[in-house]
Amino acid sequence: MIYEKNVIMKRPLKVDIRFASVYPNLYKTAMSSLGYQIIYGMINERKDSWCERVVYPDTRSIESNSPLKDFDIISFSLQYEQDYFNMLEMLKKAEIPIRRKDREVKNDFDKKKSDYPLIIAGGPCATSNPMPISDFIDIFIIGEFEPILNDFLDLYKKLKYPIKQLESFLSLKGIYLPSVNNKVKRIIVKDMDHAYHVTNPIIAKAEKKEDEDFLPVFGNSILLNVSRGCTRGCRFCMSGYLYRPLRETKLQKLFDVAEKARANTGLKKVSLIGAAVSDYSKIDELIKGLLDRGFQISTPSMRIESITTKSLNFLKRSGAKTITIAPESIYPLRKSINKNIHDEKIFEIIKKATDLGLNLKLYFLIGLINETKEDIKELALYIKKIHSLKDKNSIKFSINPLIPKPHTPMQWEGYDLKDIKSKIKHLKKELKGIDVKFDSPKMGLIQYVLSCKGREVGNILEKSLDLKIPVKEWEKHSKGYYNNKNSNSNNNIISNNNINNDINNNISNNISTNASNINNVLDKEKENINNSNIMTGVLGLETKLPWENIDIGLNENFLKEERKKIFNYENTEWCQKASCYKCGICK
Repeated sequence: MIYEKNVIMKRPLKVDIRFASVYPNLYKTAMSSLGYQIIYGMINERKDSWCERVVYPDTRSIESNSPLKDFDIISFSLQYEQDYFNMLEMLKKAEIPIRRKDREVKNDFDKKKSDYPLIIAGGPCATSNPMPISDFIDIFIIGEFEPILNDFLDLYKKLKYPIKQLESFLSLKGIYLPSVNNKVKRIIVKDMDHAYHVTNPIIAKAEKKEDEDFLPVFGNSILLNVSRGCTRGCRFCMSGYLYRPLRETKLQKLFDVAEKARANTGLKKVSLIGAAVSDYSKIDELIKGLLDRGFQISTPSMRIESITTKSLNFLKRSGAKTITIAPESIYPLRKSINKNIHDEKIFEIIKKATDLGLNLKLYFLIGLINETKEDIKELALYIKKIHSLKDKNSIKFSINPLIPKPHTPMQWEGYDLKDIKSKIKHLKKELKGIDVKFDSPKMGLIQYVLSCKGREVGNILEKSLDLKIPVKEWEKHSKGYYNNKNSNSNNNIISNNNINNDINNNISNNISTNASNINNVLDKEKENINNSNIMTGVLGLETKLPWENIDIGLNENFLKEERKKIFNYENTEWCQKASCYKCGICK
């Protein structure tokens, strides 16, 4: 049994809007989501509205045990594509028709309330590509809800028949109506000092020891929103493109939020939240200042480039036991996805963390579009070398298939299930005795389809409520978005497998001898390729994509240029320290 403090209770008959904030995943995940707590806090500051939480697998609210059908608005927070299954399951269990057309109001409707609530959805999955679930949702919020949340509720109250007047919501920024398929520009909070900061978080306590597994991932802690957005430009990272530019909360504001939250709750543990926490411009001052104020500090993950000896020492002093970093792959492939971090830096951080007695968790990707079998062999050797540095601390590894995502330079790619399975099989054999967790290749395929395909996927989702969908059904949707007939010479890339194999074989042969020689190898290979006439398999990138009406602010050709750089092993400098690279976000 879980008990909560700081739950907000109101009288249903005393409010105009009953809002169900639905998290289609487990409680421990829901209550670790800062965005989920922000919505809860913002709405409940209004006297006319009551936001209650509904968390999978339940379809009744935590606060009043009310069924979903009793609410005016149901809002799904979609952080993971696999949660689409849970979302539909919850609607079906709540006896709400899952398809929008089956909830449509008849012409003789004359009541403010429909038989069913207004269903909206937001979060990174809804923002990047709403199309796979567009037949189930009335309104999508594209971007961050905060800037328009109060206006949205005000408009809902003002409309006589909200469920019949969906197009009225197009007067607000960031609104996508699948029934209209309108073009929409993403909306975000521009100034973090004006963002909503949670100062009265819900505290969960377990009645018994065995109930502790249900507690939030970060435990009971103050979720401190250090920053949002990231402009490092890792070419596989969807959130890095969706939520740029980098927006930081001022240092003193963070101290004020932490102290106010402690005064309200008695909590002393702070979890630093942001897309790239260690990139915060005053990270050492922040950690030291929180320690001096008597807080304990944890951080979900840190960027290798910006970790300092000072920050590691501060984290150790605050009671941190584990740090999480993401080398992603061997150096040449890491550089090709715009993480130009040399091996020396990675091993330096690992050694320092080990010397401090900190445990390490490292994340790697497989299935990069320019990856070869030789690269996988090199990766196995690389992981073995890292594992050999283990002392009394633990070093754990997580190896995950790369999932192409919308609004990234890899958005045109497909997913090769057979290739991923083969690579995982090899790595499992080579890495016996090492603590390695592999993500499921099949789940990677499903995530790809739910991420990158269109409205047709809704049929599979609906079917999955009653039937187990065979892998072959998902594989039918696993191809990428190449359009060979309309290829443009400006988009030409070297795509011949033999060329990529030759590049990577040469790089692999050189990587173990001297990392400083790698750039010379790359330059030489690129020169050889440019002088060759081998241009077979030229790809065109002009195919219309399902999410073409979702404008997150990037220049049209920026992602194409970044995709070329993957095959040329070219780096794009971080714009926080170098010149603007014209992605279009800051125009």
